[in-house]
Amino acid sequence: MENFRKVHSEEAPVGSGDEGGGPGSGPFADLAPGAVHMRVKEGSKIRNLLAFATASMAQPATRTIVFSGCGRATTKTVTCAEILKRRLAGLHQVTRLRYRSVREVWQSLPPEPTPGQKPGEPAASLSVLKNVPSLAILLSKDSLDPRQPGYQPPSPHPGPSSQPAASTSKRSLGEPAAGEGSAKRSLPEPGAAEEDQTA
Repeated sequence: MENFRKVHSEEAPVGSGDEGGGPGSGPFADLAPGAVHMRVKEGSKIRNLLAFATASMAQPATRTIVFSGCGRATTKTVTCAEILKRRLAGLHQVTRLRYRSVREVWQSLPPEPTPGQKPGEPAASLSVLKNVPSLAILLSKDSLDPRQPGYQPPSPHPGPSSQPAASTSKRSLGEPAAGEGSAKRSLPEPGAAEEDQTA
């Protein structure tokens, strides 16, 4: 593929209809109308996604949120869901993994001009159909059916980020910090070094 460049990529049409973008489609077809859907992309900023998701889930009317991403965005999708679960305790989770078909169109690069070659020849194109992983994570304030595949109950204990931080008290420059021993390396007095050399 070194002599080709990618022109564009598009989601390939599927016959089953569960991959489309209409209402009731996707891995969670029975969602409430007020559910928030966060589409995570490869270039999305995690802090922007989480700021919107946290603000949305803080509203009492919002009971569920779905993070979805495919391809290289799957790791970012998991990261967003895990951070939100630590920020908001008691969220039930259902994870669904599927594959999407993506059609990529590649076009050949123009060859180096050679003497006697006609400059107007059309470039050859190549179409590639790829299956990429797609991940959807549903987080809900309400309890979900624990028998469905991919269910995770809320964490029984809060995560490490929600624990109170160790208290840091102000101390003077010469005092040891809490937990440190009082052993200090003693430095000789400036005048004592001169006395040892003269003796």
